[in-house]
Amino acid sequence: MVRLPVIVGFGGFSAAGRSSAHHAYRRTVIESLDAPARNETLLGLIAMMKLVRFDATSGRWFDEQGGAGELLDDAAVLAKYTDNALAGTLIRKLERRYFDVDATEWHKNVPLSPEGEVSFVTRERDLPEPLPASWQVTPIADEPGRVRVRITEMLEAKIDSLREMPVKAAGQLPSGYDPADHYNARFHPRALQFAIVGASDAVHSLGIDWADVVNAVKPDEIGVYASNAMSQLDENGFGGMMQQRLKGGRVSAKQCPLGLNTMPADFVNAYVLGSVGHTGAIVGACATFLYNLQAAVNDITAGRRRVAVVGNAEAPLLPEVMDGYGAMGALASDENLRKLDGLAADAEPDHRRASRPFGDNAGFTIAESTQYVILMDDALAMSLGADIHGAATDVFVNADGFKKSISAPGPGNYITMAKAVASAVDLLGAECVQKRSFIQAHGSSTPANRVTESEIFDRLAGVFGIENWPVTAVKAYVGHSLAPASADQLISTLGVFKYGFIPGIKTIARVADDVHAAHLQIPLADLDCREQCMDVAFLNSKGFGGNNATATVLSPRIVETLLKNRYGQAEFDAYVERRQGTREKVAAYDLRATRAQFDTIYKFGEGMIDEAALEISGSQIKVPGFAQPVELVVPSPYKSFLK
Repeated sequence: MVRLPVIVGFGGFSAAGRSSAHHAYRRTVIESLDAPARNETLLGLIAMMKLVRFDATSGRWFDEQGGAGELLDDAAVLAKYTDNALAGTLIRKLERRYFDVDATEWHKNVPLSPEGEVSFVTRERDLPEPLPASWQVTPIADEPGRVRVRITEMLEAKIDSLREMPVKAAGQLPSGYDPADHYNARFHPRALQFAIVGASDAVHSLGIDWADVVNAVKPDEIGVYASNAMSQLDENGFGGMMQQRLKGGRVSAKQCPLGLNTMPADFVNAYVLGSVGHTGAIVGACATFLYNLQAAVNDITAGRRRVAVVGNAEAPLLPEVMDGYGAMGALASDENLRKLDGLAADAEPDHRRASRPFGDNAGFTIAESTQYVILMDDALAMSLGADIHGAATDVFVNADGFKKSISAPGPGNYITMAKAVASAVDLLGAECVQKRSFIQAHGSSTPANRVTESEIFDRLAGVFGIENWPVTAVKAYVGHSLAPASADQLISTLGVFKYGFIPGIKTIARVADDVHAAHLQIPLADLDCREQCMDVAFLNSKGFGGNNATATVLSPRIVETLLKNRYGQAEFDAYVERRQGTREKVAAYDLRATRAQFDTIYKFGEGMIDEAALEISGSQIKVPGFAQPVELVVPSPYKSFLK
């Protein structure tokens, strides 16, 4: 029996805020929402940004900003802090909590030519080994252990300096929100902090106790598919490890293991889920999320897995990483933004509009993000009463063939995109794809991308008979988060299915002249599709090195139709009744999270399994704490070779 991988939970954090309950999506279409939805999202942002805190005793908000404090109702909080919430989210100038882009620390090499003699005093134990030939060292008689050093030749010194970063815009988490505040994050690199809070948000979004999910399946029928592209490059990960010798410090015991790009999966298994099931960490540059999603979808479809947690956590807002992408000419510098807008050399560019997919642009905007989705097979979702937000039916991955440049595009993305569209046509028919599908473009905001990606879409639209094919690009709002970039696209897509607005590319004034758009519709304002009903989305990703991937995602409306056909109306009605309780639990978590009570799951050293307590037989292994055993009846597909 082929199983349908349905999306039953999603969560995380990006520059748009919290993902669960569609809050991050709602931030991107905030102007198009009705008042209740808009106000809920704004209140949630204001609380997570620590501008106010909820007082449970009074049922009001306590405001400590600029005084002794006062209690405010929702309306007063919104009146006072809405502008802060809007300004402190999405792409903006990098905040100083990361580093000062106007005065970033670096070392300047300074050759010193002594006029006569350079002399200084130091401890003998601090002398370099071997001693430079030009150094003359004399012990100080009345100061044991100290020496005087005389240098008569040129000395090259590295002097602490400051310089302005050429790139200053970034997609960063909402101002004031720090994941380390929500659990004991001691010595955790920032990306792994992201993994904990993102996966926790996704688990809570299920509305089903995780223990109930675990008890419903065999332990090895759960899989976690997660990684990141850039590893952990901050002080607590590889960055600190690689810098210690140059800094004269010591490498810690944590920096090397915590720097590995498999750690997002390991942290979710060890500290959030306590899983002994399948684990995978696939990396494919900017297509990393879709690579992991493909593995999860294939495993569920084939029956190898019944539950899959898929996601990524990336924290690249470091001067070294921005230097690296900047040296490639991949990032939108302030200088180039000024040129695009005709500003004077000393003018402040519009960092809010740094990312301009399919418009006149100058490079992408780097970002941080953590996004996780939970998939189940359709039978398990029905039996547990899970709320289904869509289905991921296919993910296609293809390379580019021989290349001259590692970052140049090639034919691989034509193949992935064509396959994705063809698979949807085969399942739902040409009319559905022609009338009720849209594209979540990679939309990196580089001049090359706007031409090459739009040409793919336009040519395939012509082949499949699609006119005015809606194309959006979430990077205009949250930037390019590298590994989770396509997860950002999926989070936005689920919001489109729920609310019916395709986010317009509001950072551009017009579509660039060299964009291929004869068959496309690239909206500059939110596109209202509530009457049209979008039922299919194509998530497209183009990663460095020919890492092309495209996913086909179905709306919950289509999924419900498929389930009714498969299980019958009576069984579907029973599922809907079970689902009501799930939705009530989701709403309760959403209310707490809107008050910045995220209930972050972090089980360090809890529920550890005694290996001696494993009950092992020839047919199964019983693991303490798990209701069902791991089956050891594993039919070999190669037995036919012996016949």
